[in-house]
Amino acid sequence: MVEAQSWTTRRSSNPRLETSVDIPTTPTGEVRYGTSNNIFAALSITSVVSPTILTALIIASWYLSNIGVLLLNKYLLSFYGFRYPIFLTMLHMISCTFYSLIAIRWFQIVPFQQISSRKQFFKIFALSAIFCFSVVCGNTSLRYLPVSFNQAIGATTPFFTAIFAFLITCKKESAEVYFALMPVVFGIVLASNSEPLFHLFGFLMCVGSTAGRALKSVVQGLLLTSDSEKLHSMNLLLYMAPMAAAILLPFTLYIEGNVLGKTLEKAKSDSFMVFLLIGNATVAYLVNLTNFLVTKHTSALTLQVLGNAKAAVAAVVSVMIFKNPVTAMGISGFGVTIMGVVLYSEARKRSKVTVH
Repeated sequence: MVEAQSWTTRRSSNPRLETSVDIPTTPTGEVRYGTSNNIFAALSITSVVSPTILTALIIASWYLSNIGVLLLNKYLLSFYGFRYPIFLTMLHMISCTFYSLIAIRWFQIVPFQQISSRKQFFKIFALSAIFCFSVVCGNTSLRYLPVSFNQAIGATTPFFTAIFAFLITCKKESAEVYFALMPVVFGIVLASNSEPLFHLFGFLMCVGSTAGRALKSVVQGLLLTSDSEKLHSMNLLLYMAPMAAAILLPFTLYIEGNVLGKTLEKAKSDSFMVFLLIGNATVAYLVNLTNFLVTKHTSALTLQVLGNAKAAVAAVVSVMIFKNPVTAMGISGFGVTIMGVVLYSEARKRSKVTVH
């Protein structure tokens, strides 16, 4: 168990919180919702900005929000001395709840959907619990591992997804798909053997976080299968965020002590901390909002490709800012992993075309 009261930041380590909910794929095109009379339609943004420029701005916002939450979390946890990662994650979930209500009920970016049954409620609660497990493991790992290495391990999510899909649903992929996963694992082996700041416990926690994200995506597809239970990604975030906050509350009280009282006491003497926490939580929600918008204006496959590139960008930015040492072998391992993920995506796409 990690004791938060003795939480210290080692030199060259890069604490960062993983706050982005694994939003399910969303088909593109306005045909999903038809024309709506929401506030965005009234503004007629596309009549002022060309679709190409609008899409580029949305992608840029997605990258900036991801990198922004990385920098803010690093500053809060390391330089500013706010050493309560679980509590900070809980604030992010509260923020996602608040902003999701505004986005859906006021701006009406997507139609509001209600939970239809108690059974569906418990299914969403189960997904929230898996998500919390992934976040806690990821946050713990970042005490011991640099962000660049964390991003490399996170790129192996397709490998764990394929494993859980086979174990839980007995779904078998083609031989080409499984073959494409080999460089994903091989790249991490190379990166691990040459990582200057390798830490076994941090590595295991990061693998647990990656496996948790993969498990959530598989369980989500298994639980929310019927048309009556399917929720739009933004509605799912609206319900998962408060559940995740409720799950994290006892953990932050048990592990991090009287964190709320300490935060309020520090806020009285330093109002800038309030600004930092609000800004940090807001950017955390923007990660999820821009994730949805990128999928809406491009495609799920484009989002996956951009996500692979984002992992590389985040790794480069972390090295530039946090100055953690890297080796040529480590860079090569990360590159092999990303190449494997790209091959896996292409193999999955060809496999689906063959089936149809």
